[in-house]
Amino acid sequence: MTTLKDFNFQNKKALIRVDFNVPLNEAFEVTDATRIQAAKSTIIDVLESGGSAILMSHLGRPKGVEEQFSLKHIVSKVTEVLGVQVKFVDDCVGETVEEVATNLQPGEVLLLENLRFYSEEKKGDKDFAEKLSKLGDIYINDAFGTAHRAHASTAIIAEFFSGNKCFGNLLAKEIESIDKVLNNSEKPVLAILGGAKVSSKITVIENILDKVDHLMIGGGMTFTFIKAQGGSIGDSICEDDKMELALDILMQAKAKGVQVHIPVDVVAANKFSNDAETQVVEVSKIPDGWQGLDVGPKTIENFDTVVNQSKTILWNGPLGVFEMESFSKGTIELGNSIDNATQNGTFSLVGGGDSVAAVKQFGFADKVSYVSTGGGAMLEMLEGKTLPGIEAILK
Repeated sequence: MTTLKDFNFQNKKALIRVDFNVPLNEAFEVTDATRIQAAKSTIIDVLESGGSAILMSHLGRPKGVEEQFSLKHIVSKVTEVLGVQVKFVDDCVGETVEEVATNLQPGEVLLLENLRFYSEEKKGDKDFAEKLSKLGDIYINDAFGTAHRAHASTAIIAEFFSGNKCFGNLLAKEIESIDKVLNNSEKPVLAILGGAKVSSKITVIENILDKVDHLMIGGGMTFTFIKAQGGSIGDSICEDDKMELALDILMQAKAKGVQVHIPVDVVAANKFSNDAETQVVEVSKIPDGWQGLDVGPKTIENFDTVVNQSKTILWNGPLGVFEMESFSKGTIELGNSIDNATQNGTFSLVGGGDSVAAVKQFGFADKVSYVSTGGGAMLEMLEGKTLPGIEAILK
């Protein structure tokens, strides 16, 4: 895997694809700078080895040029995070941009305007990619969040940098972490899959069954498994058309010697609301008019035992509706268990939008081994797919 260590950036311009698709408030201020901080080490490494950095990113889903999606809004935040005054140019291709890029001195940082102001970016247009490629000497892809898209700046552009392209620190770490779980893991390996739907995780489950010793099911998809096995789930969420699939997964797991752990009790509520009445019931005996919104105390105990016996853990998806305080306990307790296992030497990888939101909200981000920055990209890697943005660098 080619990384920054394989290049000398002295007097070179590094063209870096970053993922600065950050949330802004109504005053166009950055409300969460995690993605900017994640790219910092790559940018600083380039500057400290005598190079300059030209940063390109998208922001939001603009239809043409839209002021609200201009990257000029984030210049001050990027400057603050990097500790280097960031220059900005209000386009990303063309003569003006080329001139500014040419005059960039070692140690300087230039941020280009939103790539998606051009429809050619998402189309993976080769001419557009070539125009972008004129701006730098070495191409670095450090945007894991868009690595599963074959866009001009993530996959196509690499063709114009034969021998002069590499992964940034963040993307390299993402690839290593997922590879560690899938291919080089210390056993026993545990995969925890939560979230609402079996359908969104099915290919992941099928791909990882050969690689894990334990599979833990949580969240809304629990009830598809329970109902498929003849349990009563009341008004809980369920994909009736996926019940056969759930049974098939259990059979495949059994055939491969994978132990499946499904909740045994739940916190049931009489409505989908934080102030609903609640009761703890067996997972397969939920009364009509009630719905399971979190795992119960016995499940928390069972799951804790499995987590602490594991040497490698992948966590994708919460165990309950953690956004409501009344139904956040299961997810918090799972976080505590993983924190404890990690302190005792277990490798723990957390990824996927909801689980990342949960670990941030409850303060676990620094207590696990690695938090993945790309939801869709991580899922596709777990499904066994090769991502266009990664393949382009490996070619």
